[in-house]
Amino acid sequence: MDYGHPVHFGTLITPRSDAPHIAVQLAQLSEKLGYEVATFRDHPYEGRLLDTWTLLSWVAGRTSTIHLAPNASHAALRPPSVLARAAASLDLLSHGRVDLALGAGANWDAIAAMGAEKLTSEDSLQQLSEAIEVIRQTLATANRSPIELPGHYFHLNGALRGPTPRHNIPLWLGGTTTPLLELIGRTADGWIAPTTHLRSGELQAANRTIDSSAAAAGRDPREIRRLANLVVGTVPAPGPARTSWISQNVDDLLALALDEGIGTFILESEDQRTIESFAGDIAEALRVAVAAERRVRCTAEGSVRSLFIREKRRRGIDYDNIPESLAVTAIEPGDALYPNVRSTYLRGGSPGLVLRPRTVAAVVDALKFSRAQSVPLSIRSGGHGISGRSTNDGGMVIDLGGMNTLEVLDRSTRRVRVGPGARWSDVAAFLAQYGWGLSSGDYGGVGVGGLATAGGIGWLVREHGLTIDHIRALEIVLADGSIVRATEDDNAELFWGMRGAGANFGIVTSFEFEVDEVADVAFAELIFDASSTATFLERWGGAVESAPRDLTSFVVIGHPRRGRSPIARVTAVVDSSDTDIILDRLRPLAAIAPLLDYSIEIRPYASVMNVPPGKHDAQSDPVTRSALLAHITPEFASAAENLIVSGDAYFFQLRAVGGAVSDVAPDATAYADRSANFQAVAFGTNRQRLDRVWDPMHHFFSGIYINFETDLRPGRIDDAFPPSTLHRLRELKRSYDPANVFRDNFSVTPVRTPS
Repeated sequence: MDYGHPVHFGTLITPRSDAPHIAVQLAQLSEKLGYEVATFRDHPYEGRLLDTWTLLSWVAGRTSTIHLAPNASHAALRPPSVLARAAASLDLLSHGRVDLALGAGANWDAIAAMGAEKLTSEDSLQQLSEAIEVIRQTLATANRSPIELPGHYFHLNGALRGPTPRHNIPLWLGGTTTPLLELIGRTADGWIAPTTHLRSGELQAANRTIDSSAAAAGRDPREIRRLANLVVGTVPAPGPARTSWISQNVDDLLALALDEGIGTFILESEDQRTIESFAGDIAEALRVAVAAERRVRCTAEGSVRSLFIREKRRRGIDYDNIPESLAVTAIEPGDALYPNVRSTYLRGGSPGLVLRPRTVAAVVDALKFSRAQSVPLSIRSGGHGISGRSTNDGGMVIDLGGMNTLEVLDRSTRRVRVGPGARWSDVAAFLAQYGWGLSSGDYGGVGVGGLATAGGIGWLVREHGLTIDHIRALEIVLADGSIVRATEDDNAELFWGMRGAGANFGIVTSFEFEVDEVADVAFAELIFDASSTATFLERWGGAVESAPRDLTSFVVIGHPRRGRSPIARVTAVVDSSDTDIILDRLRPLAAIAPLLDYSIEIRPYASVMNVPPGKHDAQSDPVTRSALLAHITPEFASAAENLIVSGDAYFFQLRAVGGAVSDVAPDATAYADRSANFQAVAFGTNRQRLDRVWDPMHHFFSGIYINFETDLRPGRIDDAFPPSTLHRLRELKRSYDPANVFRDNFSVTPVRTPS
């Protein structure tokens, strides 16, 4: 039986304590020679051996590509809930290189001598079965509930899951008894066969037992990789004997691969010459021979996804036909990495599939595949956005996070190319090398793609304008899969619409920006007593509007605690390192209300943006309202105070805009409200309550900053864009996305074609 598994090779190393460095060196040698996995005997009851899991951690730090595994750990001596956490932790630290092997145990006298209960074969199998369930449950971090497992040997009552490993850690079992082989068929990802202890025909019989057990459990036998610990004997000296030795081993292993189903050959040797000869003389020849024979037999090579992954799939997605360019990095609900991609920073989700293209061609493949499915589609860059529906329930997500390249195109014009999946902290750090900067929001964890297609109100906005004002070219994958370049001269109308409503027309695969010279800036935080909230807001707005453009300021006021006065947190950036200029800009702000505390630092702009991205594990939808307005009038300030003290909004922020933003003509981009000096946003916990206090303020507003708006009522699209702009956008939508493929983020519906 040939299961079609790609042929892998590994080594089995004994971790001798009398020469601890040897095990490390052999693992490094295995990696250098191209072995896929280095395994280590795990016999804690043998005093002459190093502790295997300590050694695994050390070896992981001394290698970079090879997978590492015990061969094999014992449930009686490695408590499974601890073992699972150890494996997941080391998998994270080693960037996804840990595999896990368990055994039912044989040397029970030695095991009992260490304090474990001595078990019969039947009982030890039950213990192993429970251990497998504990490990799988512990690693199933997509399930946020505590673990309840009323086992006989392992009783978990509210145990927490995690951490989340970097990859799907395979669980292999070793042993040859019929009950254990049946357990492998039901529960394991692989079987480690001790070929040196099996007589002719026993491998096939064991495989039949595994296969029938797997089929009875609803599994495909091809899910289960067959591994073999093997000995090849002493390497002869060069000459006819060595040639014969190589040929015989290749023939023997070829039969094991094609007739016995072995997919991974693990060499039991600590002899450097044998390890080198096996890799150089046998392994590659065997790969070639297996591939050639499979072509003759028309045997498809590949791996079948485990039932434990497939059973969590969602309806409406053709998982078995994911394009080759995306299959390796795609994540579905049963995958280990799913908890890291299901939600965004602010929005909870449970998509059925997350595709992670790394090239423009892969984006085209992802979009074509997504359009063929009958589920929602979301596009994600950084996954931080407030309004962006870059996750969903049961649909698909095209995640551009891996397209994060940064390069300088022309130093003389300060033109750079940035991938949509880059984060603004990385962009700022990259530009800082050249003394440059780009106004781009206020939080470095935000992705480039979402912000740079909607606006971009950041710390330098009054002096340098919106992020979209620095775009000089875009590479876009359109709804039909075509790739276009948009500039002021090429596809000019599309270029216009992409700057302000870009999520409606295509997937940007690269941005070209013309950036500014930005060095050190002053970053100030001022804490005020805002008891007279309306007066405070009005004075703050006046101070910002009258300030030179090199100052940009934001203010946040939360609902005051009972019996406490409201506190306002004002942040400001002054684009200067001159202390006299800095103090001159900040004094008017400091004088608007009683100042409780403050800090002022002169820092590189990249340092201001260097905020590590928060954990993207939200469990609900944000409830926000957003607006643009010209001035902080007494009437608006009073209405804002009422909103703050009502408690219906727990967070209220005003951001300065104006300045350089207003230098751009209103019809130059789809971001049309160039006269606004401020942007407002309020967060609440209840949609109806927040709308009730926000809607009466509508007459103060002149537009919406769409990235901060989560109200889905149809009228918001009219609030966001003036009639002439909206009509132009709808015509553009009809040209580039008439089927409204890109409708997930503040959708502009296309103009209907007359029938």
